[in-house]
Amino acid sequence: MYDELTQQDIDKMKEELDYRITVVRADLHEKIMLAKEFGDLSENAEYHEARRAKGRNESRIEYLQTMIKTAKIVTSNQDNSIVGLNNTIDVEMDNGKQMTFQLATTVGQDASNGKISKESPFGQAVWGHKVGDRVLVKVNPEFSYYVTIKAIK
Repeated sequence: MYDELTQQDIDKMKEELDYRITVVRADLHEKIMLAKEFGDLSENAEYHEARRAKGRNESRIEYLQTMIKTAKIVTSNQDNSIVGLNNTIDVEMDNGKQMTFQLATTVGQDASNGKISKESPFGQAVWGHKVGDRVLVKVNPEFSYYVTIKAIK
């Protein structure tokens, strides 16, 4: 299965990858070399922490390279008549509360800023619906709720 990412997601990942390879990797190498000078490596906390940090950085580099290589590039929805990728939608809960969300890719999601993954229960429920549709959002077998789509931007 491929991750669906926008070109903007790919560009951000490439930027982070370049930074990790050219800046972070060199910095961590320098820290390891400096920590080696402190002597006995078996009890050298600085050395072991620098090695762990290097391992985390290398894991992130590998993750980014894999994501970039295997991603399926998708485009934003230009049609505001149905809910799609990168649309901002206004919904009304059954209790009358109004909320605004933007559907994003899994990489672009940021719930604290109203960007919800299109693969989340909410994203899957509203995907492809129109203004005025009342949609059931199934969070899990025990909990679900309805929203009504008020606007698509």
